[in-house]
Amino acid sequence: MTNTETKQIVEKARQEVQLVEGLFTPSEATHIVNALIDQKVNFHKIQKLRLCEGHEASDTTYEHNRINELNDAKQTAKDYIAIARKEGYNVVINGTLNISFVK
Repeated sequence: MTNTETKQIVEKARQEVQLVEGLFTPSEATHIVNALIDQKVNFHKIQKLRLCEGHEASDTTYEHNRINELNDAKQTAKDYIAIARKEGYNVVINGTLNISFVK
């Protein structure tokens, strides 16, 4: 494979996925944010279990910390959306997932 071909593959490997975009009621926004964060928390819980499988002394500090960060972010979002609900606002959510290669 030539350098040009490799460069073209890497450039094509950069992807953006518009995960969520729109105007939502506070209830809808809460549901969307909770669902997204809960999926990521579950991912880290599974990673933590995989690390510990057969190696109970495995270092799961990163996974533990990330789960806590995500739960804190979930609470922050909940509090923020509660303000929108109280004040009668709708909520705009724009979430883009950027994907690329790295060595």
